[in-house]
Amino acid sequence: MDVLVVGGGIAGLALARALRRRDVPATVAERGIDDGGGLAINLPGNAIAAFAALGLTDGLNKIGRPTGRREYRSSRDRLLFEVDEDAFWGPEARPRCVRRTDLLGLLADGLDAGIRRSLPVTSVRPVAGGADVEFGDDTGQRFGFVAGADGVRSVVRATAIGATATREALLSAASWRFMAPNPGVDCWTLWTGPGGAFLLIPVDDHEVYGYASATGGGPVSADAGWLRTSFRDYPAPVRTVLDGMTDLYHSPIEEVRTPTWSAGRCVLVGDAAHATAPVWAQGAALAVEDGLVLADVLATTDWDDAGAHYERLRRDRVTHVQTATDRFSRAAALPSWLRHTLLPLIGPRTYRDTYNPLRHPFPTP
Repeated sequence: MDVLVVGGGIAGLALARALRRRDVPATVAERGIDDGGGLAINLPGNAIAAFAALGLTDGLNKIGRPTGRREYRSSRDRLLFEVDEDAFWGPEARPRCVRRTDLLGLLADGLDAGIRRSLPVTSVRPVAGGADVEFGDDTGQRFGFVAGADGVRSVVRATAIGATATREALLSAASWRFMAPNPGVDCWTLWTGPGGAFLLIPVDDHEVYGYASATGGGPVSADAGWLRTSFRDYPAPVRTVLDGMTDLYHSPIEEVRTPTWSAGRCVLVGDAAHATAPVWAQGAALAVEDGLVLADVLATTDWDDAGAHYERLRRDRVTHVQTATDRFSRAAALPSWLRHTLLPLIGPRTYRDTYNPLRHPFPTP
């Protein structure tokens, strides 16, 4: 019997590709269009390594732009510290910023026959030897295994796992994401101050991807005027971008913390299992790693035991990212004068402590 992958985002498509590489039959049920699809995504080195394991290195190198350096700056444009990401990750795992549509297209290439689009899943019920699935078109089907790759508001988590797991992020209640003409930045650049944090990453030679939020759990208005009010006194590149933003996208920042990711022959992957605030850009990285590990487990393990085995392999790595995210989020809530005093001292070490474990290969069966 087939594996049903619920969700056709990064986690679901990565899992479907990994299953195909292991000759495990799979169907992807995608509910609709990703309304954040026109934006971009930052891929740290462990994400690059995971895409390489999917056999997508050549395709990935043709989209987006490498991110060779990070700069953390104050709202007055004082350089607090910088990181040479090329040196840290090495040439085989250079971080990269890519448009989300390009990344989804790369993952979906060759999978069209296995993707059922505009078909939402409304419920999943584990049964002996599989799971019964109901779809939004009032049809149903039994599958041998179900993987919930359906995000923070996961139907699989709600109906099959029975876990209530979402919480507002410690970092901020919401964020703005956007694209804009490049104002002259040549690397990953974050400005922080009393009003919040403002990040720009070049996605090609002409355009940047931007992210802005409050800190310390502060409110972020759904009115775009909040951006101009909060960051009007920030340095010239920020002010230039504020006048040229496109594809503005406002959304809450919600995290998922749940004690279990599996029930019977149903499991959760990606944000459905462990969404975190995007402090360390691990959403896509962990999602692709999840897909690779779960595909290996399903190819080598009795499916009745697969969920628990997968979770044992993945839990420590995810917990490390969640802990690092909470630690950074609490530090971001400090008064800006104190934060700017401490960052030059602890920033480089925090970067290394977070990413060093992620440079090592993740456990597999």
